[in-house]
Amino acid sequence: MTTRVAVIGATGKMGRLVSGLIAAADGYELVAQLNSTSALSDMLAADVAVDLTAPGVSQGVVEFATDNNLRVLVGTSGWSQDRIDALARRVAGRDETGVIIIPNFSIGSVLASAFAAQAARFFDSIEIVEAHHAGKVDSPSGTAVRTAELIGRARAELGPVDAPHTDQRARGQQVSSVPVHSLRLSGLLARQDVHLGGTGETLTISHNTQSTASYERGILLALAATRSARGVVVGLEQLLDLGVATVPREASATGGADTVRPAPESSEVTA
Repeated sequence: MTTRVAVIGATGKMGRLVSGLIAAADGYELVAQLNSTSALSDMLAADVAVDLTAPGVSQGVVEFATDNNLRVLVGTSGWSQDRIDALARRVAGRDETGVIIIPNFSIGSVLASAFAAQAARFFDSIEIVEAHHAGKVDSPSGTAVRTAELIGRARAELGPVDAPHTDQRARGQQVSSVPVHSLRLSGLLARQDVHLGGTGETLTISHNTQSTASYERGILLALAATRSARGVVVGLEQLLDLGVATVPREASATGGADTVRPAPESSEVTA
């Protein structure tokens, strides 16, 4: 069975990448490519909508798609927990639609975030430095926010990280008590370093994206999962068997409580 796909934000770098993958992949038909001048109704010939727009636009795109019973894959940054919870309530109980939100399509990035969450139980000082190309319009990145959230959940019984002087602007933005620092520089694509400090030692978990080709496996995995998505699922790690203990998350239709469940086995762009 062929799945018809519409890409919204098709003229951007990630939009072009995703459109090319869909056009080349078996089992998919690219039926619409929307840009900033397109009518949202242009996506209605599709079964799945892929949102690769901008933080200020994404929510409207996703709400239009789900209201018209499309399933949606979101690769746009800027989805706060409040927005995710509101979306979950919007689609609750509807078998014909669902949304998968992916902060980062890179398998390596997902692994690095999972490793950081594992290590967070053993270190009290933790900070994140994320760096992206100068054209990235939002900060902190969706990946950094997701990593900090996973760290916060892993430390739920231990309490917040030790982050002194956070009243000073140079100390970054706190997410789940973790200071996050953002760099936007020419010459970069994407990099994230999670720094963990303990008595007499430090540990740094780094991931460096050198090419958008690193997103391809994750895009195809997420696209396949979106075909049958229900509710709202956040994070590529929920679609993989990472072989490490993580704290997977589903948005709650009743207010955002996390649902802990084993990650499903793998079937198999940036934020």
